[in-house]
Amino acid sequence: MAIRRKKRAADPFSSLNKVELIRGGKPYFDRMLQMIGTARETIHLQTYIYASDETGTMVADALKEAVKRKVRVYLLTDGYASKAMSKTFIRELKAAGIHFRFFNPLFRSKYFYFGRRLHHKVIVVDTMYAMSGGINITNRYNDTADQPAWLDFALYLEGEAAKELCVLCWQSWKNYPKRMRPTPCDQQKIEFTIPEKERADVSVRVNDWVRRKHQISLSYVSMLRNARSHVTILCAYFLPGRLIRHQLRYAANRGVKVKVITAGVSDVKLAKYAERYMYDWLFRCKIELYEYQPSVLHGKIAVCDGEWMTIGSYNINDISAYASIELNMDVRNEPFAKKAEDALLAIAEKDCIKVTPEDYKKTKNIFRQFARWLSYIFFRVMFFLSTFYFKRRE
Repeated sequence: MAIRRKKRAADPFSSLNKVELIRGGKPYFDRMLQMIGTARETIHLQTYIYASDETGTMVADALKEAVKRKVRVYLLTDGYASKAMSKTFIRELKAAGIHFRFFNPLFRSKYFYFGRRLHHKVIVVDTMYAMSGGINITNRYNDTADQPAWLDFALYLEGEAAKELCVLCWQSWKNYPKRMRPTPCDQQKIEFTIPEKERADVSVRVNDWVRRKHQISLSYVSMLRNARSHVTILCAYFLPGRLIRHQLRYAANRGVKVKVITAGVSDVKLAKYAERYMYDWLFRCKIELYEYQPSVLHGKIAVCDGEWMTIGSYNINDISAYASIELNMDVRNEPFAKKAEDALLAIAEKDCIKVTPEDYKKTKNIFRQFARWLSYIFFRVMFFLSTFYFKRRE
Protein backbone atom coordinates (compact mmCIF):
# COMPACT_ATOMS: atom_id res chain seq x y z
CA MET A 1 0.00 0.00 0.00
CA ALA A 2 1.41 3.39 -0.96
CA ILE A 3 2.24 5.81 1.82
CA ARG A 4 0.72 9.24 1.38
CA ARG A 5 3.42 11.82 1.84
CA LYS A 6 2.50 14.92 3.75
CA LYS A 7 2.54 17.98 1.56
CA ARG A 8 5.36 20.31 2.41
CA ALA A 9 4.15 23.56 3.93
CA ALA A 10 4.71 26.67 1.85
CA ASP A 11 7.20 29.26 3.05
CA PRO A 12 5.15 31.45 5.42
CA PHE A 13 7.31 34.51 4.66
CA SER A 14 6.44 37.08 2.02
CA SER A 15 9.31 39.12 0.62
CA LEU A 16 7.76 42.28 -0.84
CA ASN A 17 7.52 44.26 2.40
CA LYS A 18 8.90 47.46 3.87
CA VAL A 19 9.00 47.60 7.68
CA GLU A 20 9.58 50.13 10.45
CA LEU A 21 9.72 49.74 14.23
CA ILE A 22 7.37 52.19 15.95
CA ARG A 23 7.66 53.00 19.63
CA GLY A 24 4.44 53.38 21.59
CA GLY A 25 3.06 56.70 22.73
CA LYS A 26 2.92 59.76 20.49
CA PRO A 27 4.91 58.19 17.59
CA TYR A 28 2.43 55.32 17.40
CA PHE A 29 -0.71 57.44 17.47
CA ASP A 30 0.80 60.01 15.08
CA ARG A 31 1.40 57.19 12.59
CA MET A 32 -2.11 55.80 13.14
CA LEU A 33 -3.70 59.19 12.50
CA GLN A 34 -1.54 59.62 9.39
CA MET A 35 -2.67 56.23 8.09
CA ILE A 36 -6.34 57.02 8.76
CA GLY A 37 -5.97 60.47 7.21
CA THR A 38 -4.63 59.12 3.92
CA ALA A 39 -7.03 56.17 3.61
CA ARG A 40 -8.98 56.10 0.34
CA GLU A 41 -11.03 52.88 0.42
CA THR A 42 -11.05 50.81 3.64
CA ILE A 43 -9.83 50.86 7.23
CA HIS A 44 -9.81 47.82 9.52
CA LEU A 45 -9.05 48.64 13.15
CA GLN A 46 -9.11 45.78 15.67
CA THR A 47 -7.97 46.07 19.27
CA TYR A 48 -8.27 44.53 22.71
CA ILE A 49 -8.94 47.73 24.66
CA TYR A 50 -10.67 50.76 23.20
CA ALA A 51 -11.55 53.43 25.76
CA SER A 52 -13.78 56.43 25.22
CA ASP A 53 -11.18 58.76 26.76
CA GLU A 54 -9.17 61.53 25.07
CA THR A 55 -7.05 59.11 23.03
CA GLY A 56 -10.04 57.02 22.01
CA THR A 57 -11.98 60.17 21.05
CA MET A 58 -9.04 61.43 19.00
CA VAL A 59 -8.91 58.19 16.99
CA ALA A 60 -12.71 58.08 16.67
CA ASP A 61 -12.79 61.62 15.28
CA ALA A 62 -10.20 60.65 12.65
CA LEU A 63 -12.27 57.58 11.70
CA LYS A 64 -15.40 59.73 11.37
CA GLU A 65 -13.55 62.09 9.02
CA ALA A 66 -12.50 59.10 6.95
CA VAL A 67 -16.15 58.03 6.60
CA LYS A 68 -16.96 61.51 5.28
CA ARG A 69 -14.43 60.81 2.50
CA LYS A 70 -16.43 57.66 1.62
CA VAL A 71 -13.90 55.33 3.29
CA ARG A 72 -15.42 52.13 4.67
CA VAL A 73 -14.38 51.78 8.32
CA TYR A 74 -14.62 48.56 10.35
CA LEU A 75 -13.91 48.74 14.08
CA LEU A 76 -13.76 45.51 16.11
CA THR A 77 -12.97 45.50 19.84
CA ASP A 78 -12.88 42.78 22.46
CA GLY A 79 -16.18 42.34 24.27
CA TYR A 80 -14.52 41.94 27.67
CA ALA A 81 -11.65 44.43 27.67
CA SER A 82 -13.63 47.19 25.91
CA LYS A 83 -16.89 46.74 27.80
CA ALA A 84 -16.40 50.12 29.52
CA MET A 85 -17.02 51.96 26.24
CA SER A 86 -20.03 54.15 26.83
CA LYS A 87 -23.23 53.46 24.93
CA THR A 88 -23.29 57.08 23.83
CA PHE A 89 -19.79 56.76 22.37
CA ILE A 90 -20.78 53.62 20.45
CA ARG A 91 -23.99 55.20 19.17
CA GLU A 92 -21.99 58.15 17.85
CA LEU A 93 -19.58 55.80 16.07
CA LYS A 94 -22.43 53.99 14.36
CA ALA A 95 -24.32 57.19 13.57
CA ALA A 96 -21.20 58.51 11.81
CA GLY A 97 -21.22 55.46 9.54
CA ILE A 98 -18.52 53.39 11.23
CA HIS A 99 -19.18 49.65 11.16
CA PHE A 100 -18.70 48.68 14.82
CA ARG A 101 -19.07 45.48 16.79
CA PHE A 102 -17.67 43.64 19.78
CA PHE A 103 -15.83 40.36 19.41
CA ASN A 104 -18.19 37.87 21.06
CA PRO A 105 -17.15 35.18 23.55
CA LEU A 106 -18.65 31.71 23.83
CA PHE A 107 -20.84 32.65 26.81
CA ARG A 108 -21.51 36.02 28.29
CA SER A 109 -23.79 37.61 30.84
CA LYS A 110 -23.77 40.56 33.18
CA TYR A 111 -21.78 38.54 35.70
CA PHE A 112 -19.33 36.42 33.71
CA TYR A 113 -17.42 36.14 30.43
CA PHE A 114 -16.23 32.79 29.12
CA GLY A 115 -14.34 32.25 25.90
CA ARG A 116 -11.24 33.36 24.05
CA ARG A 117 -10.43 37.03 23.86
CA LEU A 118 -9.42 39.15 20.89
CA HIS A 119 -6.03 40.27 22.20
CA HIS A 120 -4.43 41.38 18.93
CA LYS A 121 -4.03 45.03 17.94
CA VAL A 122 -3.91 45.85 14.24
CA ILE A 123 -4.85 48.53 11.74
CA VAL A 124 -4.92 47.92 7.97
CA VAL A 125 -5.52 50.68 5.42
CA ASP A 126 -6.42 50.14 1.76
CA THR A 127 -5.04 46.56 1.82
CA MET A 128 -1.55 48.08 1.44
CA TYR A 129 -0.48 49.57 4.78
CA ALA A 130 -0.68 48.05 8.24
CA MET A 131 0.56 48.44 11.79
CA SER A 132 0.41 45.77 14.48
CA GLY A 133 1.85 45.38 17.96
CA GLY A 134 0.80 45.42 21.60
CA ILE A 135 -0.64 48.94 21.89
CA ASN A 136 -4.25 49.49 22.90
CA ILE A 137 -6.28 52.65 22.29
CA THR A 138 -6.50 54.46 25.59
CA ASN A 139 -4.61 57.22 27.41
CA ARG A 140 -2.11 55.03 29.24
CA TYR A 141 -0.63 53.91 25.91
CA ASN A 142 -0.27 57.51 24.77
CA ASP A 143 2.02 60.30 25.93
CA THR A 144 -0.02 62.81 27.93
CA ALA A 145 0.81 65.95 29.84
CA ASP A 146 0.53 64.02 33.10
CA GLN A 147 2.62 60.95 32.31
CA PRO A 148 4.54 59.16 29.55
CA ALA A 149 3.07 56.20 27.74
CA TRP A 150 3.64 52.64 28.85
CA LEU A 151 6.59 51.10 27.05
CA ASP A 152 5.38 49.25 23.97
CA PHE A 153 6.17 48.77 20.28
CA ALA A 154 4.48 48.09 16.96
CA LEU A 155 5.56 47.12 13.47
CA TYR A 156 4.53 49.39 10.60
CA LEU A 157 4.64 47.72 7.22
CA GLU A 158 3.80 48.22 3.59
CA GLY A 159 3.46 45.34 1.16
CA GLU A 160 2.30 41.76 0.85
CA ALA A 161 2.03 41.15 4.60
CA ALA A 162 -0.43 44.06 4.84
CA LYS A 163 -2.68 42.21 2.41
CA GLU A 164 -2.41 39.07 4.57
CA LEU A 165 -3.40 41.13 7.61
CA CYS A 166 -6.35 42.53 5.68
CA VAL A 167 -7.54 38.97 5.00
CA LEU A 168 -7.16 38.15 8.70
CA CYS A 169 -9.16 41.25 9.66
CA TRP A 170 -12.00 40.28 7.35
CA GLN A 171 -12.06 36.77 8.76
CA SER A 172 -12.15 37.98 12.36
CA TRP A 173 -14.76 40.63 11.48
CA LYS A 174 -16.97 37.87 10.08
CA ASN A 175 -16.15 35.63 13.08
CA TYR A 176 -14.03 33.20 11.06
CA PRO A 177 -16.54 31.61 8.66
CA LYS A 178 -15.17 28.34 7.29
CA ARG A 179 -15.61 29.29 3.65
CA MET A 180 -14.79 32.98 3.58
CA ARG A 181 -12.32 32.86 0.71
CA PRO A 182 -11.79 34.90 -1.26
CA THR A 183 -12.21 37.93 0.98
CA PRO A 184 -12.51 41.44 -0.46
CA CYS A 185 -8.77 41.79 0.20
CA ASP A 186 -7.97 38.72 -1.91
CA GLN A 187 -9.85 40.28 -4.78
CA GLN A 188 -7.70 43.40 -4.72
CA LYS A 189 -5.11 43.28 -7.51
CA ILE A 190 -2.20 45.24 -6.08
CA GLU A 191 1.35 45.33 -7.34
CA PHE A 192 3.81 46.23 -4.62
CA THR A 193 6.91 48.05 -5.85
CA ILE A 194 9.45 48.08 -3.02
CA PRO A 195 13.15 48.66 -3.77
CA GLU A 196 15.22 45.54 -3.16
CA LYS A 197 17.42 47.24 -0.56
CA GLU A 198 14.34 48.09 1.55
CA ARG A 199 12.69 44.68 1.42
CA ALA A 200 12.07 42.50 4.46
CA ASP A 201 10.69 38.98 4.74
CA VAL A 202 7.60 39.02 6.97
CA SER A 203 5.43 36.21 8.29
CA VAL A 204 2.00 36.79 9.84
CA ARG A 205 1.79 34.57 12.93
CA VAL A 206 -1.39 33.74 14.86
CA ASN A 207 -2.24 31.90 18.07
CA ASP A 208 -5.90 30.87 18.31
CA TRP A 209 -6.96 27.64 20.04
CA VAL A 210 -10.33 27.46 18.27
CA ARG A 211 -8.68 27.36 14.84
CA ARG A 212 -5.81 25.17 16.08
CA LYS A 213 -3.19 27.79 15.33
CA HIS A 214 -0.07 27.89 17.52
CA GLN A 215 2.21 29.75 15.16
CA ILE A 216 3.59 32.33 17.60
CA SER A 217 4.36 29.70 20.22
CA LEU A 218 6.25 27.79 17.51
CA SER A 219 8.16 30.96 16.57
CA TYR A 220 9.47 31.21 20.13
CA VAL A 221 10.30 27.51 20.21
CA SER A 222 12.19 27.85 16.93
CA MET A 223 14.00 30.94 18.14
CA LEU A 224 15.26 29.33 21.34
CA ARG A 225 15.95 25.95 19.74
CA ASN A 226 17.96 27.31 16.81
CA ALA A 227 19.71 30.34 18.31
CA ARG A 228 23.47 30.22 17.81
CA SER A 229 24.71 32.94 20.13
CA HIS A 230 22.11 35.13 21.84
CA VAL A 231 18.42 35.92 22.27
CA THR A 232 17.00 39.16 23.69
CA ILE A 233 13.42 39.13 24.99
CA LEU A 234 11.26 42.02 26.16
CA CYS A 235 8.02 40.78 27.72
CA ALA A 236 5.39 42.41 29.89
CA TYR A 237 3.97 39.35 31.65
CA PHE A 238 6.74 36.77 31.64
CA LEU A 239 5.39 33.51 33.06
CA PRO A 240 6.55 30.89 30.55
CA GLY A 241 4.78 27.56 30.49
CA ARG A 242 6.45 24.17 30.48
CA LEU A 243 7.31 24.15 26.76
CA ILE A 244 9.03 27.54 26.71
CA ARG A 245 10.80 26.85 30.03
CA HIS A 246 12.23 23.69 28.47
CA GLN A 247 13.47 25.66 25.46
CA LEU A 248 14.96 28.38 27.65
CA ARG A 249 16.90 25.79 29.63
CA TYR A 250 17.96 24.00 26.45
CA ALA A 251 19.24 27.24 24.88
CA ALA A 252 21.13 28.26 28.00
CA ASN A 253 22.73 24.81 28.33
CA ARG A 254 24.01 25.15 24.76
CA GLY A 255 25.74 28.39 25.69
CA VAL A 256 23.17 30.76 24.17
CA LYS A 257 23.10 34.05 26.08
CA VAL A 258 19.49 34.87 26.93
CA LYS A 259 18.54 38.32 28.20
CA VAL A 260 15.01 38.98 29.48
CA ILE A 261 13.67 42.50 30.06
CA THR A 262 10.61 42.44 32.31
CA ALA A 263 8.48 45.02 34.07
CA GLY A 264 9.87 46.69 37.17
CA VAL A 265 6.53 48.37 37.77
CA SER A 266 3.59 46.26 36.63
CA ASP A 267 -0.08 47.12 36.26
CA VAL A 268 -0.79 43.63 37.65
CA LYS A 269 1.10 43.42 40.94
CA LEU A 270 0.25 39.77 41.56
CA ALA A 271 1.73 38.91 38.17
CA LYS A 272 4.96 40.70 39.10
CA TYR A 273 5.14 38.78 42.38
CA ALA A 274 4.63 35.54 40.46
CA GLU A 275 7.37 36.49 37.99
CA ARG A 276 9.82 37.19 40.79
CA TYR A 277 9.15 33.78 42.27
CA MET A 278 10.59 32.38 39.02
CA TYR A 279 13.81 34.41 39.28
CA ASP A 280 15.70 31.70 41.16
CA TRP A 281 14.96 29.24 38.36
CA LEU A 282 16.04 31.77 35.72
CA PHE A 283 19.29 32.43 37.57
CA ARG A 284 19.99 28.71 37.72
CA CYS A 285 19.59 28.67 33.94
CA LYS A 286 22.10 31.57 33.73
CA ILE A 287 19.56 33.90 32.14
CA GLU A 288 20.21 37.63 32.51
CA LEU A 289 17.33 39.62 34.01
CA TYR A 290 16.49 43.31 33.72
CA GLU A 291 13.58 45.26 35.21
CA TYR A 292 12.31 48.33 33.37
CA GLN A 293 11.90 51.38 35.65
CA PRO A 294 10.49 54.59 34.04
CA SER A 295 6.91 53.35 33.57
CA VAL A 296 4.87 50.21 33.05
CA LEU A 297 6.38 47.84 30.49
CA HIS A 298 3.81 46.41 28.08
CA GLY A 299 5.83 45.40 25.00
CA LYS A 300 6.37 41.93 23.53
CA ILE A 301 9.47 41.57 21.30
CA ALA A 302 12.21 38.98 20.90
CA VAL A 303 15.29 39.10 18.66
CA CYS A 304 17.45 36.08 17.76
CA ASP A 305 21.16 36.40 16.93
CA GLY A 306 20.57 39.95 15.69
CA GLU A 307 19.13 38.39 12.51
CA TRP A 308 15.38 37.89 12.92
CA MET A 309 12.68 38.93 15.35
CA THR A 310 9.08 38.53 16.42
CA ILE A 311 6.83 41.36 17.63
CA GLY A 312 3.16 41.66 18.48
CA SER A 313 0.56 41.02 21.16
CA TYR A 314 1.80 37.63 22.43
CA ASN A 315 2.96 37.45 26.06
CA ILE A 316 5.11 34.50 27.09
CA ASN A 317 2.54 32.76 29.29
CA ASP A 318 -0.22 30.17 28.91
CA ILE A 319 -3.00 32.71 28.47
CA SER A 320 -1.43 33.92 25.22
CA ALA A 321 -0.47 30.37 24.28
CA TYR A 322 -3.92 28.84 24.72
CA ALA A 323 -6.69 31.26 25.62
CA SER A 324 -6.41 34.41 23.51
CA ILE A 325 -6.30 35.35 19.85
CA GLU A 326 -2.80 36.72 19.39
CA LEU A 327 -1.03 38.27 16.42
CA ASN A 328 2.71 38.61 15.85
CA MET A 329 4.92 39.50 12.91
CA ASP A 330 8.14 37.57 12.34
CA VAL A 331 10.69 39.63 10.43
CA ARG A 332 13.77 38.30 8.69
CA ASN A 333 15.99 41.23 7.80
CA GLU A 334 19.36 41.41 9.51
CA PRO A 335 19.85 45.22 9.52
CA PHE A 336 16.32 45.73 10.82
CA ALA A 337 16.59 43.00 13.46
CA LYS A 338 19.96 44.36 14.59
CA LYS A 339 18.50 47.85 14.92
CA ALA A 340 15.61 46.48 16.99
CA GLU A 341 18.02 44.52 19.17
CA ASP A 342 20.15 47.63 19.73
CA ALA A 343 17.01 49.47 20.85
CA LEU A 344 16.25 46.73 23.40
CA LEU A 345 19.83 46.67 24.67
CA ALA A 346 19.77 50.46 25.05
CA ILE A 347 16.61 50.13 27.14
CA ALA A 348 18.27 47.47 29.29
CA GLU A 349 21.32 49.67 29.84
CA LYS A 350 19.68 53.07 30.36
CA ASP A 351 16.22 52.38 31.74
CA CYS A 352 16.55 49.09 33.62
CA ILE A 353 18.01 47.69 36.79
CA LYS A 354 19.95 44.51 36.19
CA VAL A 355 18.74 41.92 38.69
CA THR A 356 21.59 39.75 39.96
CA PRO A 357 21.29 36.69 42.20
CA GLU A 358 23.05 38.64 44.97
CA ASP A 359 20.69 41.63 44.72
CA TYR A 360 17.65 39.40 44.47
CA LYS A 361 18.71 37.47 47.57
CA LYS A 362 18.66 40.74 49.54
CA THR A 363 14.98 41.22 48.71
CA LYS A 364 14.00 37.79 49.99
CA ASN A 365 12.55 37.03 53.37
CA ILE A 366 10.16 34.33 54.47
CA PHE A 367 7.06 36.52 54.20
CA ARG A 368 7.89 38.07 50.84
CA GLN A 369 8.93 34.75 49.36
CA PHE A 370 5.73 33.15 50.59
CA ALA A 371 3.73 35.94 48.93
CA ARG A 372 5.64 35.38 45.69
CA TRP A 373 5.05 31.65 45.87
CA LEU A 374 1.36 32.16 46.59
CA SER A 375 1.08 34.54 43.61
CA TYR A 376 2.85 32.06 41.38
CA ILE A 377 0.56 29.20 42.46
CA PHE A 378 -2.48 31.43 42.00
CA PHE A 379 -1.52 32.29 38.42
CA ARG A 380 -0.59 28.71 37.59
CA VAL A 381 -3.99 27.53 38.86
CA MET A 382 -5.79 30.32 37.03
CA PHE A 383 -3.87 29.55 33.83
CA PHE A 384 -4.77 25.89 34.23
CA LEU A 385 -8.45 26.54 34.83
CA SER A 386 -8.71 29.04 31.97
CA THR A 387 -6.82 26.90 29.47
CA PHE A 388 -7.79 23.34 30.45
CA TYR A 389 -11.00 23.41 28.44
CA PHE A 390 -9.16 24.93 25.48
CA LYS A 391 -6.40 22.30 25.57
CA ARG A 392 -9.02 19.56 25.69
CA ARG A 393 -10.50 20.94 22.50
CA GLU A 394 -7.16 20.72 20.59
